[in-house]
Amino acid sequence: MKWTDTQEIAMQLTDEHPDVDPRHINFVDLRQWVMNLPEFDDDPERSGERVLEAIQLAWMDEADVDD
Repeated sequence: MKWTDTQEIAMQLTDEHPDVDPRHINFVDLRQWVMNLPEFDDDPERSGERVLEAIQLAWMDEADVDD
């Protein structure tokens, strides 16, 4: 799984952290949690703010969080 697999990452984050509201996660923690996912295998340096924001938005959709 790579940084660009935002939907797959979001699904796994929902499973791994079911009690976390993705609206309130900071990007430092989000980045680390993504890198800790068992199937994740990508260069940590490729995780910019836009990538993390896309993952966060996909996670919000997956968790069905209302804005």
